[in-house]
Amino acid sequence: MQEVGMTPGASMKAVAAAVGVSMSTVSNAYNKPDQLSAEVRERIFAAARELGYSGPHAAARTLRSRRAGAIGLLLTEQLSYAFSDPFAVGLLAGLSEVAERTRTGLLLIPLPRYEAGADEEALRESVETMRNAVVDGVVGYCIDVGHPALEVISQRGLPFAHTEDHVTPGRRVVIDEAGAMRDVGMYLAGLGHTDVAMVVDSGRATGAPHEISDATVLYANARSRIQGLREGLGAKARLTVVSGGHNSVESGVAAAALALDRRDRPTAIAAGGDVLAFGVIEAMRRRGLTPGRDISVTGFDDIPAAESAGLTTVRQPIRDKGQLLGRMLLDPAYTEERVVLPTELVVRSSTGPVRS
Repeated sequence: MQEVGMTPGASMKAVAAAVGVSMSTVSNAYNKPDQLSAEVRERIFAAARELGYSGPHAAARTLRSRRAGAIGLLLTEQLSYAFSDPFAVGLLAGLSEVAERTRTGLLLIPLPRYEAGADEEALRESVETMRNAVVDGVVGYCIDVGHPALEVISQRGLPFAHTEDHVTPGRRVVIDEAGAMRDVGMYLAGLGHTDVAMVVDSGRATGAPHEISDATVLYANARSRIQGLREGLGAKARLTVVSGGHNSVESGVAAAALALDRRDRPTAIAAGGDVLAFGVIEAMRRRGLTPGRDISVTGFDDIPAAESAGLTTVRQPIRDKGQLLGRMLLDPAYTEERVVLPTELVVRSSTGPVRS
């Protein structure tokens, strides 16, 4: 298959000459990696990177050719997260609707976090998984900056769409994370709240609750939401950021306990997601506290259960986000490179004025 702007035979030949192997061995590194040792594959890929060669099947592959008939969904979470987290389920539903219309399959590809102390072997395995994935394009959800799997996507020339403004390259569907949380901060400040805690997802397994420092590795959207809340509350407010682990009710319970059991507990708790907010509400219930009367609670996303819980939250069009990501990969007529979806602060009973 001819590589755009290059002569693939010559390019493959150059890589083979640089490594001292045959052209068929170079081809096998991309198409039949199980036939080569890891050491030989890495030498080939290193030479290919140096020479600017992206592989025999990379840049010329397009979604119109339907060579694989599938797109991949990357997420740095356990595979079960895609089916248990309400936001992930909504995003996947929207993406699936577009895939169904084009008779395209979905391949879920979980990745390890890319951070200090990360499991090097797990990262290498994730690179190999991405290198060998039989897909025509990739959707990224909650991907760390600089993750080595992103380089593989670029090397293969795969169309890429994602939900992160901090990740390049690729097309993207985003919201104004900081702006949405700034609205929450301004709303809470207007109710008189000057001592606020924020519960965030640390992207790790639920564990001992802890305060978040500037050195803590967080997803970019969590950082943006912390920044927006701080700006909305104003310079005179005190903001404490805590986490109990990844995005789950249990994490919310653990993190809220850290804030609720201190002597000078906050008058409001803002959660980085509705699921975490449900954990905050449960922790309050165990202590005989009522949301909106004793302590105000806010969430983010407006998943279906938020309304019945009376949760004040930020509404974002989750399903629309998934649909647009699908169109960016599967609809040749859709040409937008970056879409910013609207958000809305939805006020319910879980918030109220500071008690005197």
